[in-house]
Amino acid sequence: MEATQKHIIQDGSSMFYHQPSVKQMDISVQTFDSYCTLESSSGTKSHPCPNNTITSSTTSFSSNGSPVSQSNNNNNTSQFSPDNNNSPLSGSSATNNNETELSLMLKDLETAMMEPDLDNSFNGYEFGQQQQHRAASSAMYRSMEMISRGDLKGTLYECAKAVENCDVAMTDWLISQLQQMVSVSGEPVQRLGAYMLEGLVARLASSGSSIYKALRCKDPTGPELLTYMHILYEACPYFKFGYESANGAIAEAVKNESFVHIIDFQISQGGQWVSLIRALGARPGGPPRVRITGIDDPRSSFARQGGLELVGQRLGKLAEMCGVPFEFHGAALCCTEVEIEKLGVRNGEALAVNFPLVLHHMPDESVTVENHRDRLLRLVKRLSPNVVTLVEQEANTNTAPFLPRFVETMNHYLAVFESIDVKLARDHKERINVEQHCLAREVVNLIACEGVEREERHEPLGKWRSRFHMAGFKPYPLSSYVNATIKGLLESYSEKYTLEERDGALYLGWKNQPLITSCAWR
Repeated sequence: MEATQKHIIQDGSSMFYHQPSVKQMDISVQTFDSYCTLESSSGTKSHPCPNNTITSSTTSFSSNGSPVSQSNNNNNTSQFSPDNNNSPLSGSSATNNNETELSLMLKDLETAMMEPDLDNSFNGYEFGQQQQHRAASSAMYRSMEMISRGDLKGTLYECAKAVENCDVAMTDWLISQLQQMVSVSGEPVQRLGAYMLEGLVARLASSGSSIYKALRCKDPTGPELLTYMHILYEACPYFKFGYESANGAIAEAVKNESFVHIIDFQISQGGQWVSLIRALGARPGGPPRVRITGIDDPRSSFARQGGLELVGQRLGKLAEMCGVPFEFHGAALCCTEVEIEKLGVRNGEALAVNFPLVLHHMPDESVTVENHRDRLLRLVKRLSPNVVTLVEQEANTNTAPFLPRFVETMNHYLAVFESIDVKLARDHKERINVEQHCLAREVVNLIACEGVEREERHEPLGKWRSRFHMAGFKPYPLSSYVNATIKGLLESYSEKYTLEERDGALYLGWKNQPLITSCAWR
């Protein structure tokens, strides 16, 4: 979700993940007319099944977004129709044959599972083999039932469980079935399912001595990427919610100050500060002198079509129009490289620090001994800021094991995809590009990667509270004015969005499922 105005993906010269040479395995997933390719590469880690060999299989998507199986073991190329009431098993003769085949298989499995033991004198080994066989039959029966009734979420989960259990035959079969159920142009669950399936295949490519490293996509140009980000920004209120709630807390904290210094840990295009500069320009008694230090990964210059000086120029022109004395300092570096001396803090300034959908990218103690997540909070605390704002996705994926993380990813992003459906029609010509470049990478990263390769590491607000408390911060409750501002913002969006204030923090959700939170500290 952060691949919007505040987060830019890398340009074509530098892939999303590093990619060493490919030697032992090449499992590819072609999507969107050869837009994306998932590859495995040689590495030092082994997961999830170091002793198993994956059958040769590829998954490709046709030009209309429907998946087509290219498995060596599956010649069924029936495709899903977006107009068949979310059932993957109707709409064509090939599909009807598949349904009949499934029914026969279900009957055979049911008969096999109900057979009495022919010999009660099994030794322990034979008994164990029989139990494993029955467990496998039960899983197959359960999966076929889900497929027959079009239960895509359940089938995805069964496939993830097969991957987790290193059940190669079951995994290969379920992938071939899922290829017929997902579609990048279908219902929200089908579209998300396409990317989750992509992630599962990518995860398989890390077996043996190889590890998944690269999601290679046909990168858009800088202007195209900005267009996709802007479409998502307008379609959903998540980012406006984050901007306006943080700006409200900052404006409240510096309302009587003459010199204000804002440190933004992910400034990107600088769009968040437009409304705040305008508000400070209209402040009774005159505007303060404002200085912004904008931190951003140097790779973001791809979407900006230039360095951070462009952000400073744009904001400087706006500040001049609003009568706000303004100064900008760009710091093109990764957050893990930030040190106090690089922030240019001066005595006599009121300091505001902004963490917009960025801290979940910082590795914590479960990943590296440096623990940059907590290190940054302690560093900021040493600056004695007037206010620190935090906006983060409300999800628990940081230290969660693979299967719970898979379920959490499915539930969280399905709500996001459903909310996109309200504003962007199925036939919207750019919707696939928006979802691919702004959301799909996150989904694939969450499912396919482990260790330092997994950059998406969300935590629920309760965990962030603990981290801020341990760093010495105290809550700075958001005011009723901020709450009223966000309620006004949501009036132009679907009534299915929900806003909840809890313990001084705001939760924005979809159908009462919290998706993003905003809070402030000092």
